Amino acid sequence: MSDVSPLPLTSKIKETTSRLRLLVLSNGHGEDAIAVRILKELQWQPHPPEIFALPLVGEGHAYQKLEIPLIGSVRTMPSGGFIYMDGREFMRDLRGGLLQLTFNQIQTVRHWVRFQQKLGNNSAILAVGDIVPLLFAWLSNTNYAFVGTARSEYYVRDEKGLLKRKNTVTWLEHFSGSVYHPWERWLMSRSRCKAVFPRDSLTTKILQRRPIPAVDVGNPMMDGLEPTFPTARFYSSNVEQQELARPLIITLLPGSRAPEAYANWQKILIAVSALMASFQEQDWLAPTRGTLVFLGAIAPSLHFASIHQILQSHGWHPHSNSPVQIPDSEALVFKQRNAYFILTQRAYNDCLHLGDLAIAMAGTATEQFVGLGKPAIAIPGNGPQFNPKFAEAQSRLLGPSLILVEQPDEVPQVVRSLFANPDELHVIAENGLRRMGKAGASRRIAECLMKRLY
Repeated sequence: MSDVSPLPLTSKIKETTSRLRLLVLSNGHGEDAIAVRILKELQWQPHPPEIFALPLVGEGHAYQKLEIPLIGSVRTMPSGGFIYMDGREFMRDLRGGLLQLTFNQIQTVRHWVRFQQKLGNNSAILAVGDIVPLLFAWLSNTNYAFVGTARSEYYVRDEKGLLKRKNTVTWLEHFSGSVYHPWERWLMSRSRCKAVFPRDSLTTKILQRRPIPAVDVGNPMMDGLEPTFPTARFYSSNVEQQELARPLIITLLPGSRAPEAYANWQKILIAVSALMASFQEQDWLAPTRGTLVFLGAIAPSLHFASIHQILQSHGWHPHSNSPVQIPDSEALVFKQRNAYFILTQRAYNDCLHLGDLAIAMAGTATEQFVGLGKPAIAIPGNGPQFNPKFAEAQSRLLGPSLILVEQPDEVPQVVRSLFANPDELHVIAENGLRRMGKAGASRRIAECLMKRLY
C-alpha cells in the first residue's frame, strides 16, 4: 500500500471564471484509461475545461500522460480494486484503511466544489465507473455526468429477451426491470445529473424509458485501438488463394494483474500445446494453411523475462525470423515445429487486429478483441479477477463472441468448430460490433459534455 502526495486545491487554477472546472472521478485502472480517452478529446474542444482528477482506486498513473493534476490523497489498496470479486479481498482493504480513505475522498470532493464556488467558478464532475463515483458526484452538490462502464443489460438479456439462468437468485440482478437498480437510477435521474453515457445501445434504450438523460454514443473502450498498418483490404483475382496461404494467427491475452496473469499464462500455454498437437494430427484446416502464429500481448505491468521463461519451459526456442512483422524492436520470436510465437509489450493494438481469434483470460482486452468482430475463447482462472464467476458474467456480456471452456485441452475442439462454421463467424462479427459499438465514442462524449455541463 502506497500513498501519493496530494496537490493543493489551488494548483494550476486560473483566475478567470468563464472556463469550466471539471473534476473527474474514476474507480479502477480500466476506468482511469477510459476517462483519459474522453479527457484527451475534451482538451481538443474549443474552450476546453480545466481538468482535475481524483482516482478512487489506485494511484491514477494514466492521468499523468495528460499532465492532469490529482487532488486529495490517492492510494493503492491490497485488492487492487477487485474487492467485489472476493469477500476476503474486501476485508483486506478494510484493514488497509478503506473506510478512512473513502471518507477522506468524499470530503475532498466536497471541499473542491466549495472552493470553486467560492472563487465564482463554474464547476462540474464527471464520474466514470460504477455507483461509487456516481454517489460521490451526487454528494458533491454540483452538476455531474456519468459514464457507466460496469453495468450492461447484456448481463441479463439480449435483443430477444431475458437470458435463461440456472440460479433463480439471479433475478436480483434485474428485479426492478433494469440491470441498474432503483437507487442507481435515482442518482442518474437527479436534476443535477446532466448526462448519462451507458456502454451500449441496449442499456441506453432501457434507461431512456425513465426520466434519465441517457445518451447513446458508443463505448469509449473501443477508442485508441488503431493499428500501425492499414486495415482496408483490396481484393484481387487470387484473394482466396492468398487467404488460404497466410498463417492462422491467434492472439493470447493473459491479463495485466500480477501474480494472477502468470498463472493465466501457464493455462494459456497448455491450450497452445493442445492446439498445436491437434493442428499437427488432423487436417481440419486448409492444407496450404500450415503455419500457426501466436501473438502474446503482454501488459507492460508484467515482468517480461518471467513471461518468456515460462514460454521456453513449454518447449519454445528463440528464433531470428517471423512470418508476421510487428512494430516492436524488443519483441521476442520463438519457434516450435512449424509454429511461431511472438512476445511483445509494445504492439497491443496490432496484436488485436492481426489475430483471427484469441485465447483470453482478461477483462478489458477480451472485450476490445470481441469488439473488433472476432471470437475469443476463455478459460476461467483462479482470480481474484478472472475467476469462474467473472468469466461466466463476461460470457453473458459478450454473447456468442466469447466461448467458455472449462479446461485448456478443450480449446482445439472449439477452434475446429469455429472454422467449420463460417456462418457462425459472421454472426460473431456482427454481435461483437453491436455489443461494443463503433470507435469514436470518446469524441462524442466530449462534445456532449461541452454542451451540457457549461
